[in-house]
Amino acid sequence: MPSKNIVKHYVKGGYYHIYNRGVEKRIIFHDREDYTKFIFLVKLYLSPPDELSQEFPLLRPHIVQHNLYGNLQLLAFCLMPNHFHLLIHQKEIDAVTKFMRVLITSYSMYFNKRFERVGPLFQGVFKAVDVESDEYLLHLSRYIHLNPLDRGASLSDFQWSSYLYYLGEKEAKWLNTKIISDYFSSKNDKLTYRSFVEDYTKEEDKLPSQLQLD
Repeated sequence: MPSKNIVKHYVKGGYYHIYNRGVEKRIIFHDREDYTKFIFLVKLYLSPPDELSQEFPLLRPHIVQHNLYGNLQLLAFCLMPNHFHLLIHQKEIDAVTKFMRVLITSYSMYFNKRFERVGPLFQGVFKAVDVESDEYLLHLSRYIHLNPLDRGASLSDFQWSSYLYYLGEKEAKWLNTKIISDYFSSKNDKLTYRSFVEDYTKEEDKLPSQLQLD
């Protein structure tokens, strides 16, 4: 019987929670260099290709071949020492598969070369969960951004997630914060994304009343 969430059913316009961990739960991000490399690869595959070609002219053939700008959007992410989470919206039915294949392959090649190792880096095939409602989308973005707390990290200081982009402290064309952020501004000016995330307690089962779906 296949492992949970390995068998995937993709649809055009679908939203997905993508995640995986290191093989045998081993570390996949040792230090700043590793985190930075993974994020650079995401930038390489999801940023406007013309801008990338100007910034990295020697990478133009690779950019043209693998860039998925316009076909896939990254809504949220969090990189932890032995696993990662991505929240993705795909425009085309095969965009997630293409993106994850090139991202995982490129990062694994980098990692194995750096640490002089061979073999798989990740624990089997990446997992994917359909996001079937707006409510789940909001909950999931919060869950992803709260991950650093489990390791005693401060959300305001943690550099390896999309949370600081949602707070306006960083910006990137390869990350779409608008889909989730706009939902808050349209519902209630007093409920911010920061309060939605940081005021959460595990005892909560529902969204705040301001975000209840009609």
